[in-house]
Amino acid sequence: QVQLVESGGGLVQPGGSLRLSCAASGIISTSGRAWYRQAPGKQRELVAVITSGGTTRYADSVKGRFTIYRDRAKNTVYLQMNSLKPEDTAVYYCNQGPQNWGQGTQVTVSS
Repeated sequence: QVQLVESGGGLVQPGGSLRLSCAASGIISTSGRAWYRQAPGKQRELVAVITSGGTTRYADSVKGRFTIYRDRAKNTVYLQMNSLKPEDTAVYYCNQGPQNWGQGTQVTVSS
């Protein structure tokens, strides 16, 4: 059974940084993984992807500010978020494949 557990969310001021973690069990450490986010009243949107081969892709809105990377030994994927903006406020979800989602972690960017 696949389990994805996110952590690292919180309240941060504009311009600040956070690092989200997605610890996985039941899947191999090199499996592709993605981060999505959903703000109140909006659809869930793709933020960043890391493929099994290590290729990364980002939404235009976060390019140059967010970095997705993995630690194979820990079977964990991270999302380093810098220069945060109020519009980055959302619940962030880790995803693997069409069916596997974490419970989400809240990120709030506010002064």
